[in-house]
Amino acid sequence: MNSHHYICILAGGIGSRFWPSSTVERPKQFLDILGVGKSLIQLTYDRCLQLVPPERILIITNKRYRALVQEHLPGIPPNNILCEPSMNNTGPAVAYAALRIQAEDPKAVFAMLPSDHMILKEDAYLDKLRQALDFAGSSNAIVTLGILPTRPDTGYGYISAEIGAVSAELNGSSILKVAAFKEKPDRETAEAYLSAGHYFWNAGMFIWSVETVLRSFEMHAPEILHELQKDLSKYNTEEEQAYIDRVYPLTPSISVDYAILERADNVFTIPSDIGWSDLGTWNSLHAFQSCDDNGNVVQIGQGSVIEVENSLIRVAPDKKVIIRGIKNFIVVDEKDALLIYPKDSEQEIKQILKNLE
Repeated sequence: MNSHHYICILAGGIGSRFWPSSTVERPKQFLDILGVGKSLIQLTYDRCLQLVPPERILIITNKRYRALVQEHLPGIPPNNILCEPSMNNTGPAVAYAALRIQAEDPKAVFAMLPSDHMILKEDAYLDKLRQALDFAGSSNAIVTLGILPTRPDTGYGYISAEIGAVSAELNGSSILKVAAFKEKPDRETAEAYLSAGHYFWNAGMFIWSVETVLRSFEMHAPEILHELQKDLSKYNTEEEQAYIDRVYPLTPSISVDYAILERADNVFTIPSDIGWSDLGTWNSLHAFQSCDDNGNVVQIGQGSVIEVENSLIRVAPDKKVIIRGIKNFIVVDEKDALLIYPKDSEQEIKQILKNLE
């Protein structure tokens, strides 16, 4: 293991599209969404342990989830749980993580990874991350893993690589210069991206040296650093949390994509076939998991489904359930809430929930 390599896991999101299982009190990264006995953040952390030791893994989360992080990741040093006092999107979160890591190791290179994604091909994934860390450590490059698309998906943002020569080769992998980041497309545009061959899904995994990412903030989003670096002596000390509580809410709420990635000209992507899913919705979970002969994903302890097709059924294991005669539905039953909704209209749920609240 390279002693200058670090990983920071983003774990502050609410995951509202997984309601009613995911709530403000216990977001989806702390749930066993896959029914495998481990939460999504535990699965992410376990993968990271194959790259770096616990003392070089940081979790950045909202203050309200500190106890949940400690519950799910008892092996993480308490000092490595970075707590945001406000939800200001990923731009300030990345800047905070970079400043904290810089206080420990100015030569550090780190990967910024979501806490709630799923990876089927773990060995390939770890190889790509090692390559990205090595490349970012030897160049002034921002590196992202570009997921090889398997369908014209309209739910993901895309990365457009420059057409033509490969920018670099590293351990047998091509590293391509990024031409642009693209917003979630309509169906026709997504089909064109798939046919073109030089577009990749943006998985939100970014790798950079501390020096490179802080320079990028200085060039493209200095307003984020303006507050956070007023007193660098506070980082990695007992005074850090009080300092962050004071200055972090003053930073603008902006994603790291808008803050620096879409403005930078030193972004590269490594095409990656790693069996990735962001598990962003119940539909994505249905598509990701193995189905029965009728196209159903069924997570129930006691019960049966009869004449049910192409549906996702998730019920607490201690509840007896009988369901008959539905097709293309999401059924999720939690202790204090029940969702029964057509799969094809899933995008409506988030707005309906806002109205309900």
